[in-house]
Amino acid sequence: MKRRDFLGAFAGLALWPSFAKEERSKPIIGFLSSRTLDDSARIVAGFRKGLAEAGYSEGQDATIAYRWAEGDYERLPALAAEIVELNPSVLIAAGGEPSALAAKAASADIPTVFSVGGDPVKIGLVKSLNRPGSNMTGISLLATELESKRLGILHELLPRASVLGVLIDRDFQESATQVCEVTQAAQDIERPIEIVYATNDGELAVAFERLRAVGADGLLVCASPFFDTRRAHLVAFESQQRIPAIYQFREYAAQGGLMSYGISPPDGYRQIGLYAGQILKGTSPAELPVVQPTIFEFVINAKAAGAMGIDIPASLLARADEMIQ
Repeated sequence: MKRRDFLGAFAGLALWPSFAKEERSKPIIGFLSSRTLDDSARIVAGFRKGLAEAGYSEGQDATIAYRWAEGDYERLPALAAEIVELNPSVLIAAGGEPSALAAKAASADIPTVFSVGGDPVKIGLVKSLNRPGSNMTGISLLATELESKRLGILHELLPRASVLGVLIDRDFQESATQVCEVTQAAQDIERPIEIVYATNDGELAVAFERLRAVGADGLLVCASPFFDTRRAHLVAFESQQRIPAIYQFREYAAQGGLMSYGISPPDGYRQIGLYAGQILKGTSPAELPVVQPTIFEFVINAKAAGAMGIDIPASLLARADEMIQ
């Protein structure tokens, strides 16, 4: 071991008793996410808002231990184990199915509030939406159930497209459902699609090259925590190749992507914060039904449309909840 590594480790050990003593007086909330801190600003703000409404302020009434996998799902089990070692009063599994399943595998006892994009019953997190029946509850953001809707919006924008590209993260637990949904939707609109897959940066580069090779006229980026961590890269590809794209969250459109359609993450994570507060006050997760969102956002970036020379149909403009100029 190098001297500086030894000193760093020693310093960490020296600080731990003080930290532990200080934190015993307030509950610890573990926050496990498959995403990154940078791309999670709105959801963390929503979570803190809900927690505050439940009577808990970070730093004053509760300590939050954050762990970020940064799009690398293989890191989640170790990060979940780190949080379990802290013996938190409640564990937040944010950023979709990968985090939720890692939290489930790490502990069957710690009360856990998850955020998933699909059906938590299907993947074994809870027994039912109304009666979770375990140490877990949370929200289903319906992110993966909206892929057909997003493809329909893209078709409405590009009714004469010869082929539409679809980007899917094969390692995401809901990828098989996404494939089925977009395949059926493509048949409904009678439009050919080219499905490409990416689970890491290398595969993302290959997928981009394939989309260029087939001459994709538009692109649907399916819901994926990994893609959320590569938002700038995806938007840059759309802009450079002038391939109109649609994504799941507003953050993509705010960063320069053409369109997004999906739930409002801050509203969903506010509910997670409320649930965390209720659990801290003694409510069992088994008594808290899994919540589904009621607020959806359709966002169009008018500046991106102008840069690509695209005229947005009046039918889409009329339905947009927000126009970014």
